[in-house]
Amino acid sequence: MREVLVGLGSCGLAAGGLKVYERFEELLGSGESCVSAAVLKKTGCIGMCHAEVLVEVRDDAHGSVFYGNVSPEKAAAIFESHIKNGRIADEFKFDAVAATTKQKRIALRNSGVINPDNIDEYIARQGYKALEKVLTELTPAEVITTVSESGLRGRGGAGFPTGTKWKFAAASKGDHKYIICNADEGDPGAFMDRSLLESDPHSLLEGMAIAAYAICADTGYIYVRAEYPEAIKHLKHAISQATKRGFLGDNIFGKGFKFNIRLKEGAGAFVCGEETALIASIEGKRGMPRVRPPFPVESGLWGYPTSINNVETFANVAWIILNGPSAFNSLGTEGSKGTKVFALAGKIKNGGLVEVPMGMTLNEVIYDIGGGTTLGGPFKAVQMGGPSGGCIPANLGSTPVDYEQITATGAIMGSGGMVVMGETTCMVDVARFFLSFTQNESCGKCTFCRIGTKRMLEILERICVGNGKEEDIPLLRELGEQIKSSSLCGLGQSAPNPVLTTLRYFLDEYTAHIKDKKCPAKSCLALVDFAIDAEKCIGCGLCIPSCAVGAITGEKKKLHTIDVAMCVRCGKCMTVCTVNAILKR
Repeated sequence: MREVLVGLGSCGLAAGGLKVYERFEELLGSGESCVSAAVLKKTGCIGMCHAEVLVEVRDDAHGSVFYGNVSPEKAAAIFESHIKNGRIADEFKFDAVAATTKQKRIALRNSGVINPDNIDEYIARQGYKALEKVLTELTPAEVITTVSESGLRGRGGAGFPTGTKWKFAAASKGDHKYIICNADEGDPGAFMDRSLLESDPHSLLEGMAIAAYAICADTGYIYVRAEYPEAIKHLKHAISQATKRGFLGDNIFGKGFKFNIRLKEGAGAFVCGEETALIASIEGKRGMPRVRPPFPVESGLWGYPTSINNVETFANVAWIILNGPSAFNSLGTEGSKGTKVFALAGKIKNGGLVEVPMGMTLNEVIYDIGGGTTLGGPFKAVQMGGPSGGCIPANLGSTPVDYEQITATGAIMGSGGMVVMGETTCMVDVARFFLSFTQNESCGKCTFCRIGTKRMLEILERICVGNGKEEDIPLLRELGEQIKSSSLCGLGQSAPNPVLTTLRYFLDEYTAHIKDKKCPAKSCLALVDFAIDAEKCIGCGLCIPSCAVGAITGEKKKLHTIDVAMCVRCGKCMTVCTVNAILKR
């Protein structure tokens, strides 16, 4: 029996996965007797987003064979060679083993392996066995002890010990208790939670149900952003299936345990990633953080004890219950146990999702797993922790990836976004970009966050266009420290991190912008002059009509020139030149 699996997560769909699936459907349904035993299946993202559309062919003769960057035309060739005639189509083969050698998949154990819409495939891989075990063999206190002994820390960014949070929630008194999954993934460049929701929604539901049993909760909410339509579709289907099978609802496994899950679609406010703002949003209020204490485990949703964890945290729980806490805490470092999922984005060759043991160095993740930068040179910096994180320079590439070591660099672990930057990236502009994001997303409750980030952004915008002053650097540092110490929630407390870390590690770039009126990365167009390379210009004339101000002149098949005084530095000429003759100086 042959199986043909097509990756149809968001990355696969964006790359044309549906057309590839339909092409295989057409070919397999053509009535050819030799393929009558082949089964076509949908699956989620296996993490190798750079190779989408990914197709896996499973059979007894060759085991599992992956094909990358598959188009409908390649699908036909794969069908003819592998499926019809039993010969691997080597020209399209993708080495998935090499891409996962250094990885350890726990949270992602089912991603890209099962059909997320088929609960039977989840059950076939020990799905809901952990829930059955806790309900039939363990007390709520024993579940909390198991999770505590595993060393699992919240994967949403703060890294608070999960077992400790559950212990506090279990000790709180209340007629009702709630479990909330924070799926409001808002970091630019991060897509870990989205992929898990699309590829393995039942692992989340099972993890939430186990947490509910541990703290005696009867209702759960999944707060997911409305911009994740595929994730929402899979979640709704999974909740319906789990309820019909008796894994959710009343009297689960006949043990009198009741637990139901509801979806709440968020409107995309970044601040709603903060626990109390998220709770306010579920209650129908404006998403704004409140003063703590009381903490949500004491008084959360509608005043009842509430425990909140993110998607990845819950996705680890069932595995820990089935394999034991020592199997999890044997991985990682002293203070950061287990594995962590990262989204590799930016100037990285093999972009996508990876799951690695805590303690692996940044260099190992970027070079050994990510394949290095797109241009083949060294990376310049890596942004970790999203817009509230920080930029870690290449000379700290030997830093182990764990909560304490990353925090020591001035960045934060965050939810797991890892944006790699190359030599053409301007670090001043990067700081401006991320601060612009957090400034726009500030709820406005705290004066320092609302006004302080605005003032910092204005300074960065001036520096990027060559109007910076020497006193701007100490002013940025002062404002950053005041915002960190005076803001109520994590957004404001970490918003200055991109600025403070780039000042710490890339001060020379700020100095060049301010004193020399030059951008060393040649990225800030206001500080760059455009010129034409005499050796490369073929006089084609494409650049002349592209210039809105008529700064480019030249005769056909002769060297063209740019009048620097007239040039407005829009960069349009560079985009239309087919021989790369436009230079930035």
